[in-house]
Amino acid sequence: QVQLVESGGGLVQAGGSLRLSCAASGSIFSILGMGWYRQAPGKQRELVADITSGGDTNYADSVKGRFTISRDNAKNTVYLQMNSLNPEDTAVYYCTLHQLIARARYDYWGQGTQVTVSS
Repeated sequence: QVQLVESGGGLVQAGGSLRLSCAASGSIFSILGMGWYRQAPGKQRELVADITSGGDTNYADSVKGRFTISRDNAKNTVYLQMNSLNPEDTAVYYCTLHQLIARARYDYWGQGTQVTVSS
């Protein structure tokens, strides 16, 4: 089993910053990548950013230039630095981890952390 615990969410004013953290533990063998998704009320979950095992990053167009994803492989932790936040960023942010076990891909999700950006 893999457990993901997110932290760092909260209430912030527009233009402010937050840094989310996600620590993974459990049966981790070969990580393919980690990332962040978010889901706003009434909307589908969407990819915010991810980072592969090789260090390649991908960002949603809406956050490009404002958010930065990074990782600490030794701690199995991924971070999301969020700058210049706006109310449209309000959502529950979920950490994900993807790993390879016996040539099969397994996906894991955290419980989510609330980010609320006030105007």
